[in-house]
Amino acid sequence: MLTVSQIGQRAIKSVIALTSRTFFLNVVNFLGTLALTIFLTRREFGVFVITSAIVEMLNYFSDIGLAGALIQKKGRLKKKEIEATFTIQELLVLLLIGVALIFSKVIQKFYGLDQTGLYLLYSLLIAFFMSSLKTIPSVLLERRLRFEKIIIPQIAETIVFNGLIVSLAWMGFGIKSYIVAVLGRAIVGVVTIYILVPWRPRIRFSLKAVKSLLGFGIPYQLNSVLAVFKDKVSLLVLGKILGLEGMGILGWAEKWANLTLRYFLDATLKVAFPLFSRLQHKLDKAQKSLEHFIYFIATLVFPSLVGAYLLMPYIINIIPKYTKWQPGLTTFNLFLISAGLAAVSTFLTNFLMAMGKIKWIIGLMVFWTISTLTIYPILANKFGIVGVAIGSLIIGLTSIITYLLVKKVVKVNLLVNILPAFVSSMIMLVATKLIQSYLPLSLKGAGIMIVFASLVYIISLMLINGKKLKQQINIFLNYAKA
Repeated sequence: MLTVSQIGQRAIKSVIALTSRTFFLNVVNFLGTLALTIFLTRREFGVFVITSAIVEMLNYFSDIGLAGALIQKKGRLKKKEIEATFTIQELLVLLLIGVALIFSKVIQKFYGLDQTGLYLLYSLLIAFFMSSLKTIPSVLLERRLRFEKIIIPQIAETIVFNGLIVSLAWMGFGIKSYIVAVLGRAIVGVVTIYILVPWRPRIRFSLKAVKSLLGFGIPYQLNSVLAVFKDKVSLLVLGKILGLEGMGILGWAEKWANLTLRYFLDATLKVAFPLFSRLQHKLDKAQKSLEHFIYFIATLVFPSLVGAYLLMPYIINIIPKYTKWQPGLTTFNLFLISAGLAAVSTFLTNFLMAMGKIKWIIGLMVFWTISTLTIYPILANKFGIVGVAIGSLIIGLTSIITYLLVKKVVKVNLLVNILPAFVSSMIMLVATKLIQSYLPLSLKGAGIMIVFASLVYIISLMLINGKKLKQQINIFLNYAKA
């Protein structure tokens, strides 16, 4: 069993590994997405958004929460628990793929997909099956907080996917580029993770073995199912309302708005859940860890979102063929605000789940799911793609409920940990807007703006909260060196 000190050391090292290597991944993904949004039409981009949402929705039904329960389990894992989890998952995956294939023609007709779009759906289903084979090796690494190894398959997948898709899109293959890239990524990911974790898959069913896991697993997965209804089903509904071109613009705005959030949040959340789970009986340590993570996230995400708001007009003006995304700029800006709210609320939700408060999470997800499936279609019909972003912002504001629930578990001080970054980011925004009218909408102007905005933020944060910032950095470095 790991001690609290060892847990902290591994957590910090995992964050360092994930954020540093994820930086590389995000650069590759950024360049890949940028190229695709240049080479592909808005309709082609929309086809990928729709088909990906369908398969991602299936992914949430491919597990009854047993993988999450394996990670969250307090004691040691048993071999029969692991093998039974794998067996149940694969049976569910094959069942879901069969259902998707049966209704594939209906899906094609409903969204007006051509034959190539249908083949893309088929390729995503194959990749879905291959991805399921990675679950147990990933769980085994997460249990040990060995995220520096988990990132290796992701690096390989990212390079292969972006290399194939950009090359083929540049040569004019359109949607076919996605088909080849999706399959290439799936193959590389499975091979790489099994090299790192030579676990031997074995079919074995034992209800007794997984019975203890189901108490957490079923509510955990119910939460995931509700999440998919909130996020992916709403996309499928919007696809019919907005059309493929509208979905292309919406997908572009949401993807770019969440880019910095995904970089910082995904890496830290992967570490946070197993970390918080190990500290369930040490609430004082859990509280301090939560506050460290929130401070870390706010300090990095808030200025990044403001920077994205300031930079996007330059990107649209500078890059050839990029003016086609101009109609999505207002939607993009609204999604940035939602991303700022999500940066904090997602962490709080993750904390509650790790503490075993799964019923509270389910209650929140029911509320958010009903709100999303009600508000999004209404506002989309009235205001188009902008309406969707407005709906996202309205629902994001209700995350105050999550904070109040966390306060029932630990006395976390949220404002102290997010206000310095928020105020410094607003100073950065105002100061940069004042000089922006004097800068040309060019590469040189964008460079000057980035340097100026970064300096303003760093100086502001040091003046407002320099002492705590230094303390947080020292804590981080001490663990990293240990």
